[in-house]
Amino acid sequence: MQILRHTDGNYQTALGRLKRRAVPNVGVEGTVREILQAVSTRGDAAVLEYTETFGGPRLSAGEMREERKAAVSGKTARVVESAWRNVHRFAVKSLRKDWKMRNAQGAWVGERFRPFDRVGVYVPGGSAPLVSTAVMTVTLAAAAGVGEIVVATPADVSGAINNDLLFALQRAGATEIYKIGGAQAIGALAYGTQTIRSVQKIVGPGNAYVVEAKRQVVGQVSIDLLPGPSEVLVIADGAANPAWVAAELLAQAEHGKGSGIVLVTDSGPLLDAVRAEIENQCASLSRREHLAGVLSQDAFLVEVRSMSEAVHLCNEYAPEHCAILTADADAVAAQVHNAGALFIGAYSPVAAGDFLAGPSHTLPTGGGAKSFPGLMADMFQRRTSWVKMDETSLRKSLRVIEGFSALEGLDAHGQSAAIRL
Repeated sequence: MQILRHTDGNYQTALGRLKRRAVPNVGVEGTVREILQAVSTRGDAAVLEYTETFGGPRLSAGEMREERKAAVSGKTARVVESAWRNVHRFAVKSLRKDWKMRNAQGAWVGERFRPFDRVGVYVPGGSAPLVSTAVMTVTLAAAAGVGEIVVATPADVSGAINNDLLFALQRAGATEIYKIGGAQAIGALAYGTQTIRSVQKIVGPGNAYVVEAKRQVVGQVSIDLLPGPSEVLVIADGAANPAWVAAELLAQAEHGKGSGIVLVTDSGPLLDAVRAEIENQCASLSRREHLAGVLSQDAFLVEVRSMSEAVHLCNEYAPEHCAILTADADAVAAQVHNAGALFIGAYSPVAAGDFLAGPSHTLPTGGGAKSFPGLMADMFQRRTSWVKMDETSLRKSLRVIEGFSALEGLDAHGQSAAIRL
C-alpha cells in the first residue's frame, strides 16, 4: 500500500501518480486492428482461429451458438431472480418517454424513443464467470424492448459456458448466445459473419483487447462506454469504522491488478487504523496472496487537510465507485459530481451495487465519469425528434425561415417553405 499524507514533502507529486490512468497500449491496439480486419474479411473462420489461438476451445461454425437450456439449483435461481427483479424495475423507471409540445409558432414538436432492433452484449466468462454482469446488461436491453439481444461470452476449453452464467443470461432475456470472446467476438458482433448477424450497438465490459475492439468499431456500430480496470474511492472521516473501510477496499482488490483502490480521509488515526485492518483481514481471506499483490501496487491511502479537499480529489479522480463513510454522508455526496456510482452511508457497500441494488454495475472507469454515465436502459433506445406543422404555424414561421435562408445564402430553403403558402 502507498501512504500519502498532506504533510509529506512529495505530496503533490505523489498525487500525480495516483491520478495517472492507463493509456492505450500500442501493442494491444495493433493486435486488435489485425483481428478486426481478419474478422471483417474472413468471418467465421477468423473468429474460430483466434478463439483457439488465444486459449479457447476448438469449435466449428455450427458449434458457436449455445442451444442448451441451463438448469441450476433453487438457491442459484433465487439469487439471480432477486437481482433481476431490482435491476429490471430500475431499468423500467429510467427509460425515456415520448413527449410533445407546441412551439412559439404553434407547431407540434417532440421526441419519440424506440428500442434498437438488435444489440450485442459482451459478458466476460472463462474461469471466473461474471454471473451478475449478465443481469446488469441483458436485463436493461430487455426492459427497453430490444427484440434481439445477442450475447458473446467465452466458453471454457471444453466448449461449455458456465451453467450459472448461462442461466442468468437466459433469465435476463438473451435471444442468442455465442461461445466466443475477445476482440474477435466484438468484430463478429460489429461486422457480422456467416453465422452471426451484425448488431446496431455493443455494450458490456471486457479485458483490454475487448475494450480496444469496442473503441475501434465505433462508427460501424455504437457502443456504451469503455470500461477498464475496476475502481473504488472511499471518502471517510474520523467517525468511520476502520474495519468496514478496510473491507470495502479489500473487496475491490479482488478484481485484480490494475484496479484503483483509494481511501481519502482527513483523519490520520483512521488511516493508520485502516492500514492495520487491511493487513489483519487480508490474512484471513482465501485469496490473501492474490490480494497482497494487488494492494502493494494499486492501493493508495491518502490523508488530506480537510473534507473539502477530499471531495475535490474525488472529483478530480472521477472514480467508478465512490463510497462515502462519513458522519454527514448525504452532504458530502451532494458535492461529488464525478463518479460512476455513489454509495452513500456506512451501510451501503459497493458489493450491493455489484450484485443487486438496481443500477447497472457497468460503469465508467479511468476518469470517464467526468464525461460519461454508467450503462442505462435508455442507452438501448433510439431518439427521434419530430415536427408537425399546419398552415397557420408554417405561415407564422415563414419570416424566420426566409431570414435564415438569406443569411446563409440558401434560397432554396426559403423557397421550400414559401411555395407551400
